[in-house]
Amino acid sequence: MGLWDWALEVYARPGVPEACLALQDDHGQNTSYLLWAAWAGGLPTELLSRGVALAQTWDATTLVPLRQVRRALKAPMPQVEDRARESLRQDVKASELRAEQVLMEALARLSGGQSRGGPALTALRAASLAWGSAAPEDLLATLAQGLGDSALP
Repeated sequence: MGLWDWALEVYARPGVPEACLALQDDHGQNTSYLLWAAWAGGLPTELLSRGVALAQTWDATTLVPLRQVRRALKAPMPQVEDRARESLRQDVKASELRAEQVLMEALARLSGGQSRGGPALTALRAASLAWGSAAPEDLLATLAQGLGDSALP
């Protein structure tokens, strides 16, 4: 199973969306990158570093700006009809999701498009550390548990 399809499947599991959102919003992690690392499993430090560079560039140029626009459009705005604003917000949300898919496709190519499997928590720890600052262990463990603690699809 490819990374994108796997990510959609595991994101629907209990606890995974909440852990991903907390890792992203509260701890500055990129969840597409973390899910890639868990899916790919056992990546060498050099490859994780290349993934960080790719994800950070994509974050700065694409994902973060889209996310900021989507969140800004959530609140009612004077002089803008709610239905039109919400429709635009949904369009931006779809673009944000597509941007995450493009990132995951690029990350999957970086690792040869194959899942090596392995303990998700080990992969998440290494990826979080490579990102620049280790995320809280409890959140990584929660995410790993939601992934079934094995990234093998």
